[in-house]
Amino acid sequence: MTIDTDVGVHAIIIGQGKILDFIDGRTQRQDTAEEYVRQEIAKSLVREYHYAKSDIEAEFTVRVGTRKPRADLVIFPPQTQHEQEKAHIIVECKAPTVKSADKKDGVGQLQSYMAACPNVDYGMWTNGIERFCYRRIVKDGRVVVEEVPDLPEFGREDEEVDRPRFDQLKPASSDALLFAFRRCHNYIAGNQGLQKPQAFWELLKLIFCKIYDERHNDEVDFFTAANERHGVNGPLKVQKRIQSLFAHVKEDYPTIFKQPEAIELKAVVLAYLVTQLQMYSLLESDIDVKGRAYEEIVGSNLRGDRGEFFTPRNICRMAVAMLDPGEKQLILDPACGTGGFLITAMNHVIEKIRQAEMTKWGNKLERAESAIGERIRKFADQHIIGMDFNPELVKASKMNMVMNNDGAGGLFQANSLEAPAMWESDLRKRDIIGKVDLLFTNPPFGSKIPVTDPAILERYDLGHVWNYNKSGDHWTMADSIQKSQPPEILFIERCVKFLKPGTGRAAIVLPDGILGSPGLGYVRDWILRNTRVLASIDLHADTFQPFVSIQTSILVLERKEENLIAVEQAAGRINDYSVFMAVANHIGHDKRGNTIYVRDRKGNEIVEEVEEQIKEWTGNTPVYRKQASRRKVLDDNTLQIAQEFCRWLSEQD
Repeated sequence: MTIDTDVGVHAIIIGQGKILDFIDGRTQRQDTAEEYVRQEIAKSLVREYHYAKSDIEAEFTVRVGTRKPRADLVIFPPQTQHEQEKAHIIVECKAPTVKSADKKDGVGQLQSYMAACPNVDYGMWTNGIERFCYRRIVKDGRVVVEEVPDLPEFGREDEEVDRPRFDQLKPASSDALLFAFRRCHNYIAGNQGLQKPQAFWELLKLIFCKIYDERHNDEVDFFTAANERHGVNGPLKVQKRIQSLFAHVKEDYPTIFKQPEAIELKAVVLAYLVTQLQMYSLLESDIDVKGRAYEEIVGSNLRGDRGEFFTPRNICRMAVAMLDPGEKQLILDPACGTGGFLITAMNHVIEKIRQAEMTKWGNKLERAESAIGERIRKFADQHIIGMDFNPELVKASKMNMVMNNDGAGGLFQANSLEAPAMWESDLRKRDIIGKVDLLFTNPPFGSKIPVTDPAILERYDLGHVWNYNKSGDHWTMADSIQKSQPPEILFIERCVKFLKPGTGRAAIVLPDGILGSPGLGYVRDWILRNTRVLASIDLHADTFQPFVSIQTSILVLERKEENLIAVEQAAGRINDYSVFMAVANHIGHDKRGNTIYVRDRKGNEIVEEVEEQIKEWTGNTPVYRKQASRRKVLDDNTLQIAQEFCRWLSEQD
């Protein structure tokens, strides 16, 4: 059954607790943990390995002796009957709670299916955390099943035993990269004896090596051949290649990795991890795919106790879409965390660059590619700046930026509230006070982390004591300073001072107390005197769940010119103007962090048909193509708010 809904797409209704099968696009299956893994793997087989949906069967019955179990996914050669004797690849998917060693549902189950199908060459078993691939070969006159790094891509059968080529690497789609990062992180913790935070840093080193290999080498060095996974000599070969890559990484990123640092992993552990990542092109993978995978690993290891909580991607996208950054604008986040706002802004501009160059060169990608790359590098190096007090978060954000087109050279460890003279020399040279075009930030909140240093407090109007004149209904700043002040209040003033007078704009996430608490009237008075409030967006109470419960808003401000401030002060009144206001009451997830989708009046979820742009390689030439797919409609109105704000802003004088 299909209907036209208010989301403006051709949509399909699916029942409560159901999920639409990716392969046939019709069957509604139970939305379970195991089904989630199967659907993600199915997407990966089609989008990354390039098998046709028509050649894949879900829940295919396999005769194993007298039993007739159903294999999760079976791939057949093109244009053949879907019969057991013709099956080529079998994939078994389990819930994350099922272990590979399980007697009933572990890898033994997959191997029994492979044995029952005479022409099956490959198999995969995965629970989303563990993943094992096998190939059936004839060895010494006997048929044996050996473990291999990966399944073959469609049309390429034996390349996994050799060094892969860059044109064979796959951009990760859906949650495939998230699964890979989880596997690696858990494998390090379980097999190296490291705590999970330490395991994270080892994984980060490997990600850097992978990116360096993709960006700088002519031949792939980040790989484990089929015969290098086990034994003694094979893993040592892998270790030597990765150590060489890491030496180059340390030379390129001396502010992230010091020269004495090394990859502290056993050779056999390292060889396994490389097999889990080697098939992907991290640079070519979709930014949302990388963001989702990276943020989960970062969030579970680096969430600090300084009032830090990371801004959801949809809130970052809303703020960036509202201010619509351009290639020539200087963009700053003075409390950048892991770089969510900056990466979103950077990729917003990169898409503009790509579209402009494609139009210029008549949509001929091979002619536009070099120009696109040069403009991106220049923009990322000169127009993206991030600061954070937490050195580990700065390190993590640099990693995130490198994985998303770079710009890591503009990230600095610094206390944004200190005097600029206290910042490191490279940051001081940027001379950013009063020079920033657009600012996005989610500053640290809380009375538990107050700023008490008099040297900092005295530099800020909002670090002083303010007195309220009831008869005149105005606030006056006193000479004395506060004993302490929550950091978010001082951040407001520092953010405004970063902006260019008259044109600089900021989108700041703030606790609602600043906007409504009677005792903080002086903060609002200062904001109104020094800025034009363009918008106030009330965020849903669950926006930052499941990590923290706090009621927040996004305030969008434009810094006033000094002469306008003086004129208004002399007149004793602030000029009237319109303010855009909205409530983001649909943010796509609940208080437990579970995703929420649009439902019809009967409670059934709605699936939309969408067209996605996929980047593939033909030989050494990148090619963009469009691919139709279906996905649930996310219950999220943040992008709609951004669109309405832009329309409203265009109507103002």
